[in-house]
Amino acid sequence: MSAPRRIVVIGHGMVGARFAEDLIARADPGSVTVQVLGAEEYEPYNRVLLSEVVAGRSDLTALTLPAIRSEHLQIRHGSAARMIDTHARRVGTDDGWYDYDHLVLATGSAARIPAVDGLHPDLPAGVHALRTLDDAREIVAGCANARTATVIGAGVLGLEAACGLIRRGLEVTVLHTGAGPMDRQLDPAAATVVTAELRRLGATVITDARTTAVRTSGGRLTGVVARVGEAQQHVPTDLLVLACGTEPETALARQAGLPVDRGVLVGQDLTSPADARVHAIGDCAQPPEGGTGLIAQGWDQARRLAEHLTAQDSTTSDSSTRAGGERPSMALRLSLAVVSRPIDRAAGSSPPVAAPDAAPAAGTDVVRLKAAGLDVVTMGTPARRGDDPAERTVTLADPDGGRHLSATVRDGVLVAASCVGAPDVGADLVASYTRRLPVPNDPAHLLLRPLTQAPAPAADPSRMPESTTVCTCNGVSKGDIVATWRRGAQSTEEIARTTRATTGCGGCTDAVCGLAQWLAECEPAATSGASQGEGPDGEKTVTAAQRTAHTCEIAAE
Repeated sequence: MSAPRRIVVIGHGMVGARFAEDLIARADPGSVTVQVLGAEEYEPYNRVLLSEVVAGRSDLTALTLPAIRSEHLQIRHGSAARMIDTHARRVGTDDGWYDYDHLVLATGSAARIPAVDGLHPDLPAGVHALRTLDDAREIVAGCANARTATVIGAGVLGLEAACGLIRRGLEVTVLHTGAGPMDRQLDPAAATVVTAELRRLGATVITDARTTAVRTSGGRLTGVVARVGEAQQHVPTDLLVLACGTEPETALARQAGLPVDRGVLVGQDLTSPADARVHAIGDCAQPPEGGTGLIAQGWDQARRLAEHLTAQDSTTSDSSTRAGGERPSMALRLSLAVVSRPIDRAAGSSPPVAAPDAAPAAGTDVVRLKAAGLDVVTMGTPARRGDDPAERTVTLADPDGGRHLSATVRDGVLVAASCVGAPDVGADLVASYTRRLPVPNDPAHLLLRPLTQAPAPAADPSRMPESTTVCTCNGVSKGDIVATWRRGAQSTEEIARTTRATTGCGGCTDAVCGLAQWLAECEPAATSGASQGEGPDGEKTVTAAQRTAHTCEIAAE
């Protein structure tokens, strides 16, 4: 009988926790022993929704992800990996060594702190990154005594933070080095519309601005200095949020001599080219298609690697049986040491670049802006007009109405799109893109049809195909939600616990609420307390539709 394999995972964030869960789910009952070690003292939480906490639209407690419960799972918080010995195949921590047969790196990424005078070696009081639960808590606390706030960076996180601070009543200035907000996802015309909408909300937006210094007095923030063109501009501020991107956590891999570029290099099988026993997933990984930095890609990688490692177990067992030996026990002992890494505040690098001959898995590169008062969704790689004669791009520009829409079609399917200020159109575009559905011969219909009075298929639950993806982060379809509703999950919270929908970027919350309300109205027989009236003790009862509507009203606040 062969010895059980041991698998160590470094990283207890959203991706590391999901990998452990997926691996346990795929293993035979009682066949795995999982050991989880994390540098943070918390259970895994949804980092993607930290900006919702800043905006006051979500409570810190609501970010905690469903915990994995198993007699074969041990979780040790507050323990970080210090080194990897690939020759001895072990990971060292402050409390000992963990031997492995396979090592999975899920160390994630850290907030990038720009090389600006006044930010090193430590951040002064009033200056915050937004990457951890503690960061969000400190920003919220800082709002209590602040009148003005500045956000450096107008990417997705920067815009979400800016809109959240505006919602809290602060005067907000956004400084961005690029020509326009979200310039990695949006073309100049769309970025111009976003800029105008930010100003309508009350923000001061300064583009082409390179921050050169952070000013303090008595160790506390007083202002920011930026070079705009040839001029220096001083922006007085009480609170500064750094949204300058992230850095993959690769220090352990580098120390171990593993191939590292921006991230830990892996192949399509998520395995290091230098060591078949080492794998990387999530923000720390650099696969051939590049890293999107989106949770959907990390969760897809967690699932694929769990399938790969469990498939290896089956192959090994089958081979032993064919060789005439005793079939090994399926009791596979997997020791997963899941360890978060501290932020390297001096780090800095350029954004990830995808390989030209590869692309992220379908639906894992949808970007949704979760900002109060601003609606933006993008998907795919923005087209460069004329670069590919097989592509056709149609654009609808309505800057006065705060809208800008663009769709690129190739070979009868949608390959890229951006949508500003038209959430219903965005819902249809996401449905077409993630499912790779055939599109009309004239792609203009993708943008024009939903703007008419006729209901759009993706926005009308009764006309939405069962296969339509509702939650792109977790790959949850309308059919999945209907099925779980009929099995008794008859509220948005119960649907989330059962299917994981809404637990990623949160962009599907409205869609899930809409489906739940529709199901409560069209399938009342499946609900308990389906009619309003007097309960057995005289108390008022409410319909499932009313309960769901109340839940969705709270989610929309």
